[in-house]
Amino acid sequence: MGTEPSAYHRRVAEEKRAAILEAATGLFLASGYDGTSLARIAEAAGVSKATLFKQFPTKAALFDAIVTESWQTEDSGGPEPSAADLRAGLTAIGHRYVELLTRPGMTALFRIVIAELPRFPELGEAQFSRGKMPYFESVSRYLADAHKAGAAEVDDPDLAATQFLGMISNFVFWPTLLLTDWAPERAAIERAVAEAVTTTCARYGT
Repeated sequence: MGTEPSAYHRRVAEEKRAAILEAATGLFLASGYDGTSLARIAEAAGVSKATLFKQFPTKAALFDAIVTESWQTEDSGGPEPSAADLRAGLTAIGHRYVELLTRPGMTALFRIVIAELPRFPELGEAQFSRGKMPYFESVSRYLADAHKAGAAEVDDPDLAATQFLGMISNFVFWPTLLLTDWAPERAAIERAVAEAVTTTCARYGT
């Protein structure tokens, strides 16, 4: 008799995992990382402590999972950006970056990290190494590929990625950490992306 879980059991496990992540995020925001116990998270998620510990043996592991999932882009849809067309590729990346930064909970996640950083520096490490850096590296790789394809002259892809993403996030995301009513209109966001693309193409395009 096989030991592989059935489709039903996999679906139930995925649903419980999603409930745990949602409950943990809400409790972390309301009570802080230190003020939230795994027992409270299990209760809020409607699962047993045994179920929670099976998936997330520590609170740090749970937070890592929240960070990792919040930065996932596999479900963004659409074709991969073309390295041979710098403007079109950067436009696609810019729009996906906006979708990522404006996801529900992204600002809250950063606020948790910032508030708890003095006592729990590992939260900052998780946000940086498991969230921001993998995404940043994907953009840097795209710029390196554009260089190889002859669509750009990019000697330092990391610097170019920092510049491009910074032009977008400085308008779309970072003000939300201090201004609770920061909600630029879609047209303003589209313009920010377009200007970032134009500036990057002017600097690095061939």
